[in-house]
Parts: sequence; structure tokens; C-alpha cells
Amino acid sequence: MLLTYTELKELVDAGHIENVPDENINGGSIDLTLAPGFWVESGDSIRPVDLSQKESPRMIFHDGDKLILTPGEFCLAATEQIFHLPDDIAAHYMLKSSLARAGLGHLFAGYADPTWHGSALTLEFKNELTRHALKLNAGMKCGQIVFFKGTSKVPQERSYAARGQYNLNPKAQPNKGVR
Repeated sequence: MLLTYTELKELVDAGHIENVPDENINGGSIDLTLAPGFWVESGDSIRPVDLSQKESPRMIFHDGDKLILTPGEFCLAATEQIFHLPDDIAAHYMLKSSLARAGLGHLFAGYADPTWHGSALTLEFKNELTRHALKLNAGMKCGQIVFFKGTSKVPQERSYAARGQYNLNPKAQPNKGVR
């Protein structure tokens, strides 16, 4: 079941999602905003990254309120919102259509399991344009998140709180390897 305005407002008011102004709660989603700080790919040469060995691409942290994303460049960003999902609520992030129409791409890894907690959502952005750089600013709306309520609660031993590797991360997190 998709959560709509009244249920979303209750989630925010109960503290399950922090840093959400009332005007960012929509009929069936919540608008998210960017936090300061970005991870950007680094390195001068192309080197293979063995994902089967939990290797990660070289990333450097850009500590600031804005980032100029050049054509083809990839970055990780975090939301200002911090999530503490209950054991029967999951969420899915979607890029705002106006940003997609401007050439910003998101790499579809925006799913949040029930019991994911204490964390900002890490977003994977890519400038899909070939002739224009895109400026990302802390505080700007960067997408929306929709929430779904399950018909039963997730057992503790199967929960993301017990099994997930991206809990308690209030900033963007680089790759920790596929488990």
C-alpha cells in the first residue's frame, strides 16, 4: 500500500524521517534535499575495479556546499533527511523529473528496506550531458521518495537493522562491496 499525505505526515511527526519541512510533504511522496559534501571519482587512468572482490573505485570527498558535475562525471551525494524506517515500511527514491530533463541521471539504487535507520540516503548522480556542466547545491530539491507499508512486520533476524551494511551513516557512503 502506497502511503499518502496523512501517513507521510505521521511518519515525519513520529521522527521516522528527520529534517522534512511541511512543504516537502506531497500527496504521495516526500521531496528530498541535498546535504553538503560529495564523493567524486578520482584517478588519472582507467583501472579495472573487481567488484567480485569488493574493490571500490577511487573516490575523493569534496567537502563543500556545491559541486560542478562536468559532462559524464559521476558523484555520490547524501540527503539532508535522516531515515529511521519502521519494520513494516519500505521506501523508493526517484529523481525529480525537472532534474532528469536538465540532464542529471540517477543510477536507480534508491531502495530502502524496513528498519534501515540512522542514515541519510546516498544518491548516485551522473551528468548525462555532453556540452554542459551541472551545478549541485546543498539544500536543493534532488528527488522524491515514496513509501510502502507491508502487510506484516519484518522479523528482527531478517531485518536491515540486523543484516544491512549502510545503517548509521549520516553522510554519503562509497561502495562497501556486494555482500
